[in-house]
Amino acid sequence: MRPRCPSELVAGIVKPAGRTQQRGELLARHEDGADLHHLVWRLGPGWRVCGSAVLGGGIGPRDWILNAQVPGGYPRLDPDRHLAEIAAAEHLTGPGAGLMTAADVTAYTVAADEGVTATATCGLGVRGWAADPAEGTGGPPRPGTINIVVTLPVPLSDAALVNAVATATEAKVQALLDAGLDCSGTPTDAVCIAAPSPGPTPAEAFAGPRSRWGARLARAVHAAVLEGALRQS
Repeated sequence: MRPRCPSELVAGIVKPAGRTQQRGELLARHEDGADLHHLVWRLGPGWRVCGSAVLGGGIGPRDWILNAQVPGGYPRLDPDRHLAEIAAAEHLTGPGAGLMTAADVTAYTVAADEGVTATATCGLGVRGWAADPAEGTGGPPRPGTINIVVTLPVPLSDAALVNAVATATEAKVQALLDAGLDCSGTPTDAVCIAAPSPGPTPAEAFAGPRSRWGARLARAVHAAVLEGALRQS
């Protein structure tokens, strides 16, 4: 069965010269008796990613991004190796970034704002506030929940990439509140920001919510997460 297409929110998409709009590709796999899905961004060379991905997190060149659905009660203790196996099965080569979620990946949402594209998978079964009086656990967190992947058409400096992660997180929280949810997210949320590597064009120095590209990023993330959250509220 062909996976269904997500609904999509688009606000003034502009395709910059020399760059095409990067979109995730929805794919299916059969694993341990379950039918699961994953999203793949085949960025190719010339891209950098900053994020909290289980596989390939941090800042560096990345040729692809993978957001893979796994069953609830995920039993494996090697999520990075598992993601590498899924990537290899899709013939993804070179360095990449991989995220996991127990959410239904086929329900992903996409929003775009003047060249910035945000994709979200929202699982909100376990949610709360970041500053919680309960003591954190020492073990690895369960996979899943709100994963956000953002692609921009312009290069960002290292500081701007980190700034973009913060901006995306702020927009996520705003969307959850606008959806009427009493939470800032889930314990396992993850973000990946992808932008072209700096070259002849100087890298953008800022990506805060009032900068040109940060504002576009914030609006795109807010729209994508809001739609996903409203489906579950």
